[in-house]
Amino acid sequence: MHNQILSQLRQLKLGGMAGALQSQIEQPGTYEGLSFVERLNLLLEYETSSREQRKQERLVRQARFKLAATVQNIDYAHPRNVTQSQIAQLAQGDWIGRAQNLLITGPCGSGKTYLACALGHSACLRGQSVRYYRLSRLLLELTQAKADGSYRKLLQQLAKVELMVIDDWGLEALTAPQRNDLLEIMDDRHGSSATLMISQLPTDQWYAAIGDNTLADAILDRLMHNAHRLNLKGESMRKVLGQLTQDEHLS
Repeated sequence: MHNQILSQLRQLKLGGMAGALQSQIEQPGTYEGLSFVERLNLLLEYETSSREQRKQERLVRQARFKLAATVQNIDYAHPRNVTQSQIAQLAQGDWIGRAQNLLITGPCGSGKTYLACALGHSACLRGQSVRYYRLSRLLLELTQAKADGSYRKLLQQLAKVELMVIDDWGLEALTAPQRNDLLEIMDDRHGSSATLMISQLPTDQWYAAIGDNTLADAILDRLMHNAHRLNLKGESMRKVLGQLTQDEHLS
């Protein structure tokens, strides 16, 4: 009968309950003093926890983060013009719920992408959908979608993502179709979804980087309105960590 019940639970996609019941069967003494309702409640709690964990893992996979970063592993030992309290506040995700944006700027190697991926990972743990893109690959995907007729569908999918992380903003000159694509994305997301933009360029140079006055006004108005900002400074983290590794080998 045990095997039959376990099989039925798995058929009903109640794998968490099946695993918890298996534990109760294998360790009867642990649950001996509990009533039927109490043991059932344990099964339900385990199923709920299991589903939540699977959802978090699915969201992290779908986000396609460049780095496996977490808020807990952010390095504050080296000054970068960012504090633990700032990150802790951003990690709560209130700005995502309010469909506000976050702009992270700073020199190459200052840890911009790591911070962004860590905040995105934190959002996944709260059950929010996230997607990481390098700008060049996002624009390429949009171009391919135009060619195969799925452009409108892709725009709708992007608009539904609760937090979109766009890396390497402003590194390459934009073509006229690419500027139009960005305006479509920003317009769809404005007021309904949050965007996290990462760039080596300071924000006062973004206008010129877009390359068209009218579209630059429209894109940046939607992106920068009520946006939170982190302007990282200091020496490259890659260089710092590389030097620390070298010193450890020499010691």
